[in-house]
Order: sequence, then C-alpha cells, then structure tokens
Amino acid sequence: METDKIPMMHAKRTEPEKPSAAADISTVDLVAKAQNGDQTAFHRLVDQFQPGIYRMIFYRTRSQMDAEDLTQDVMLKAYKNIGRLKSSEGFRSWLYSIAVNRVKDYYRKKQFRSLFGVASVDEEGFHETAEMAVAPEVEGGISKKDFWRQIGRMMTSLSAMEKEIFLLRFFDQLTINEMSAALHKSESTIKTHLYRALSKIKATAGEWEGLLEGL
Repeated sequence: METDKIPMMHAKRTEPEKPSAAADISTVDLVAKAQNGDQTAFHRLVDQFQPGIYRMIFYRTRSQMDAEDLTQDVMLKAYKNIGRLKSSEGFRSWLYSIAVNRVKDYYRKKQFRSLFGVASVDEEGFHETAEMAVAPEVEGGISKKDFWRQIGRMMTSLSAMEKEIFLLRFFDQLTINEMSAALHKSESTIKTHLYRALSKIKATAGEWEGLLEGL
C-alpha cells in the first residue's frame, strides 16, 4: 500500500455500520494484523471506519474538499502510527482522537473561532451528511436533516468542549469511555460536560423539546 495515499470512499452515501460483538472481535483481529504489517487488514479497517471519520469531519467543516483531505490525513497518520497503539480494543477511540486533533489544527490554520461560525458553499452536502446521523424518532416525522439543523441552532449556547462532547456522543455515537480516550479527559469530566450540554440545549429547546426525547 502506498504510504502517501489511501483510496477515499464516498462516505456521504455510506451508512455507518452498527456495532456488534462480532464486529468488535473482527476489528480487534484486523488491528492486530495491521500492527504486524498486514496491509490488507489495514485496508479493511479503512473500509470500516473511514465513512464515520469523514462524516464527523464534514459536519464540523461543512466542506467536502476539506473533509476529504482531512480524512485522508487521519487515515495516513493512523497507518503510520498503528504500531504504537497499545491496545487493539482502543482503535476506534484512538482514530477519533486523531480526527479531533486534525480538526482543531484545521481551525487554528483557518483562524475560525466557532465550529458553526462560518457557512460553507457545500450546504447541500452538509445536509446529506446530517441525514446519515442517528436521530431519535420524533412526533411528526421530522427528517434527520431538520433534526440536526435544529440541534445545531440549540448548540449556540454551548462551550467548545460541550459542543465537541455532545457531537461525539449523539452524532458520532461514541461511548463515554471512547470519548474519554479520544479527548484525553476523565470519564467524570466527560459526563459533567455532557450533562451541562444537555441541560443548556433543553433550556433553549422551546417548541422543539420533543426532539430531545430520544437523547
């Protein structure tokens, strides 16, 4: 496999895989093989995780081109450093940790002060990506696109850390333990920020309170 190129998937149209016990065992096995130099195993990890990483980055950048480039960077860094990963079971949280840091670097370079402060010309693609996220069933059959649009408006009162933790939990579907590893924060800190985020969002929900019943 080329060390400077990993084939991109069109992640916007790919549904993320639902975790299962079998999938977990398979992932652990693939990581172990990749750490031993099995390039095919790493390609399979790319197939499994690249759509979710792309979606996570795209939702934060709202730019298809930048999201593709950043996702490529994340996968390349994972490929080059997978041998340093101490636990195969922690691959997913480790991968999201790389993605979180890469997005932070992106905003430092762009001098953006907010995850939602700048509109992108790729709004259509942004909405398609939002539709991929898991949204609770709400009365009236609101679409996932509208669900995340309203959630985004409610998130304006959150701090940067609260936003990140809220998105990782409910948009990217990471567990408390995975978020703790990805953000290098204790689980109690993660839970505190998540509680504050939910409290602030519920306080501003108004007529959209029904949106939050599934969270």
